[in-house]
Amino acid sequence: MNKMENLIKEILKFRDERNWEQFHNPKDLAISLSIEASELLENFQWRTNEEAASEKKDDIKDELADVMIYSLLLAHQLGIDPREAITQKIKKNEKKYPVEKAFNSKKKYTDL
Repeated sequence: MNKMENLIKEILKFRDERNWEQFHNPKDLAISLSIEASELLENFQWRTNEEAASEKKDDIKDELADVMIYSLLLAHQLGIDPREAITQKIKKNEKKYPVEKAFNSKKKYTDL
């Protein structure tokens, strides 16, 4: 079992010990993911990058963990292998953002 599988197993154990699977349908997990992402953003609101990183690092860490937990729960619920999904997305992005066009550019692929 790899590290990702162990991590998912740990998350599922936590969930199952509390009988929360009944609440973890794809819709509600996606909603929760969005809420946690907003809570992550709140740590940056009205702060510079440097201020957020120094003043809110522990809160950022916690909210980022929540985002990742809900992402992994959603992937599990939908039968999506996170490693495979990420690898496939990187390959898609390599085609959208070839180095010769995207290097040192913040433009969206449609504007390259």
